[in-house]
Amino acid sequence: MLANRKLILAHFWFAFAVFGIALALGAWQMFIRSPIGTWLSNPELYYRSLTAHGTVMGYVFPTLVAMGFGYAIAESALEQRLVGVRWAWTGFWLIVAGSIMAVIPIALGRASVLYTFYPPLIGNVFYYLGVVLVVVGSWVWVALMSINLRVWRKAHPGAPVPLAMFANVAGSYLWAWTAVGAALELLLQIIPVAAGLKSTIDAGLARVFFSWTLHAIVYFWLMPTYIAYYTIVPRAIGGRVYSDTMARISFILFLVVAMPIGMHHTFADPQVGAGFKFIHSAFTALVALPTLLTVFTICASVEIAARLRGGRGLFGWIRALPWDNPMMLALAFSFVMLGFGGAGGLINMSYQLDASIHNTQWITGHFHLIFGGAIVIMYFAIAYDLWPHLTGRELIDLRLIRTQLWLWFVGMMVTTFPWHWVGILGMPRRMAYFDFADPAISPQALSVTLSAIGGFILLTSGILFLVILARGMRAPQADAGPYRFALAVHQPATVPVALNTYALWVGLMIALTLTNYGYPILTLALNEGTSVPAVYVGAQ
Repeated sequence: MLANRKLILAHFWFAFAVFGIALALGAWQMFIRSPIGTWLSNPELYYRSLTAHGTVMGYVFPTLVAMGFGYAIAESALEQRLVGVRWAWTGFWLIVAGSIMAVIPIALGRASVLYTFYPPLIGNVFYYLGVVLVVVGSWVWVALMSINLRVWRKAHPGAPVPLAMFANVAGSYLWAWTAVGAALELLLQIIPVAAGLKSTIDAGLARVFFSWTLHAIVYFWLMPTYIAYYTIVPRAIGGRVYSDTMARISFILFLVVAMPIGMHHTFADPQVGAGFKFIHSAFTALVALPTLLTVFTICASVEIAARLRGGRGLFGWIRALPWDNPMMLALAFSFVMLGFGGAGGLINMSYQLDASIHNTQWITGHFHLIFGGAIVIMYFAIAYDLWPHLTGRELIDLRLIRTQLWLWFVGMMVTTFPWHWVGILGMPRRMAYFDFADPAISPQALSVTLSAIGGFILLTSGILFLVILARGMRAPQADAGPYRFALAVHQPATVPVALNTYALWVGLMIALTLTNYGYPILTLALNEGTSVPAVYVGAQ
């Protein structure tokens, strides 16, 4: 039984509430940029909306989902009461306060810098302080996950850490380290300028600091999704995890290879040498390994469930899968979008191919397909799976849940595929409007219109999701029983130390990061005359 349901519900409700607002902003942005919208008299309103959308979706929403899910895992997988509940609430309220502090300057037009900050653009100092509070609140969760695991280890010396908790703590460590890059950028570069202590900024160095965070943060977003793949879906569809060992290796690989890859986002930046760009590109290719391992393991786990249901033949077992089960549906949709998004990522990591799609709508399509598609649809599935255990009430309208998942999948495909296409044609991103009367871009009008329609399908799905959760709060009471995670086909009685602890892998994560970032950062920091005047957003 989850003893701290209010804590977990608070994280989920705030996460999905701000998600709904950010989703509405996203749909509005696509509408006013499309041929079916009208030009804004003040394009700066678009960038306010875009900054709010990115800040919420990038920092607040996934962090709260990971934290709420993490607390549920700590109590359920470890079968012990959460240690540090007061600190957990402190972390939550820090995130709430930070979110409000960051959004106010955005709404006032004083922080339209997008969630990637884009120095030498400088916004109001309270925007950056708000982001810092969000990160500090999340680090409270990181500490609590480690503390709770240590308490459990003392009571269970030598026992295998439950897979869900092993992955959960790995995700928390990844986030703690990847957030350091953005923290360094804010504390050493941006906040002193925003506070008026300096008037110039080294934009190149700031971008390298942020690249430390920029791509590894995606794998932090992915962690709850992968935990759901391994520990929720097999149980929900009546199967077992094909291999506990493969699952642990996947999460370890994310720790080791997810960090030193961010500089492939600076292919067009002359401040970074080609050698380090190549190294980061190579590590970006390596990060496909845990994903490929996961696809194999989860497909095998799903096949086990199908054969237990009577599935026969080389491919006939696919028909035996419980396709009316929302968890099965969410997994299938997530895998399809992960496949397309991952293929696009292979294009982005290539120095030569990236040159043709850099800063185009292709990039927008790629990261929305990965995050908004493959990741968020599993956040929905996690919420649906946990809701009866958090509320004591059953989600009984499975048809409505399936409809919501279908709408999200269709909406994301309709939104992102045209973005990829117009990106290939050269349409830039981050633009407030386009003149589709211009013969040079008028052929792209249909694709942009389709994306806008997809945005409204996504908004419909998001509203339906919130309605389902709200209705679930008032559904008839039902005893959901204890919350359980999937077991492996061969549940291990013992696990090698390397697959049951983190010291070696965290050490490698830190060492690889310092090796691949240390020299470029040191070189840029020692260069003189590289700073440029700050451009203050909203300055009169």
